[in-house]
Amino acid sequence: MSLNDPGWGRGGGSRGPGGSNQGPPDLDELWRNFNRRLQELFGRRGRTGPSEPGPRIPRPADLSRGAALIAGIVAAIWLASGFYIVVEGQRGVGLTFGKFSEETGPGLRWRLPWPIQSHEIVNMAQVRSVEVGYRGSIKTKVPKESLMLTDDENIVDIQMAVQYVVKDAKDYLFNVRRPDESVLQAAETALREVVGKSKMDFVLNQGQRVVEDAAPIMQAILDRYGTGILISRVNVQNAQPPEQVQAAFDDAQKAGQDRERLKNEGEAYFNDVVPKARGVAQRLLLEAEGYRARVIATAEGDAVRFRQVLAEYAKAPAVTRERIYIETMQQILSSTSKIVMDYKGGGNLLYLPLDKLMQQAAPAIDNLAPQPAPTPPAAATPPAAPAEASPRSRESLRARERGER
Repeated sequence: MSLNDPGWGRGGGSRGPGGSNQGPPDLDELWRNFNRRLQELFGRRGRTGPSEPGPRIPRPADLSRGAALIAGIVAAIWLASGFYIVVEGQRGVGLTFGKFSEETGPGLRWRLPWPIQSHEIVNMAQVRSVEVGYRGSIKTKVPKESLMLTDDENIVDIQMAVQYVVKDAKDYLFNVRRPDESVLQAAETALREVVGKSKMDFVLNQGQRVVEDAAPIMQAILDRYGTGILISRVNVQNAQPPEQVQAAFDDAQKAGQDRERLKNEGEAYFNDVVPKARGVAQRLLLEAEGYRARVIATAEGDAVRFRQVLAEYAKAPAVTRERIYIETMQQILSSTSKIVMDYKGGGNLLYLPLDKLMQQAAPAIDNLAPQPAPTPPAAATPPAAPAEASPRSRESLRARERGER
């Protein structure tokens, strides 16, 4: 039977007293059964005839019984609406007429139904994130938040991401109206404070340390306002100079690198030269100390010797004077190779070739072999004889001079 058949829904067709139920149900019959059951609920119906049913007025007891049943069903449904489930990692906050009453843990919970009590579910395990200086991507910058002034009066462009969780459900619900905005404001304030106390090079090269230093300040601000939020992690996304001065900053960075290179070279040269100079200075100092000690010791020895000679001179002046003269001449003549002696009034110059004699005697001493004595040169032989007769000739000349006078 199609839907367009006028007999559809009216019990016609193959449906009969003894037939099978092959068609759709009779809608009129269903409606009559519903009305009959509803009338039986509120009161019995009577019949005026064998085929004509006639309604009668329900009694007050039947009305009260039906109202009580409906009220019971409504009350059961109302009380059942007070059940709620708190899953693991969440907290339930119960409210009585909008005021905090209790905090519940995971499990099946029940409260008085609305409007007496209500509840809020707070996810304590969820990690929420706030972006400072950008939105979505670091290319989408927010200059109002990212541009900051450093301690050396430079401007840096820095972006960071702040992750946080809820540590107190009550404070999170009642003390904060817009949690993400509160975290954003606290993060920007803390970051500006840290950047304002740092140099530009430190911010650009140690950006993660900057945001890590800002994290305790953020937490202190959020705790001061009782937000119930815990900062879990802070990450720097980008730290660079503003785009308008990027080229100039690159040149400054190259100049700084050259400066560091030259500085390292100078330090290497310093480390090479200074230790050597210090060693030379130490050596000269030690030599000077040794020279001073030697001179002092020599002077002291000479003084002691002079005192001893003075004591001997006081005992025998002539002998001491002759001895001093001999020792002095020995000391002088031992350091020279040529000796020239001149006697007054004699007119003869005596020459003793000690240098040649020493040169000729040196090989003999080195070889340790006896060799014949070398014959002195002819020019040197004549002066040797007068050397012994020189006192006599001096006396004869003096005698002649006296005789002539």
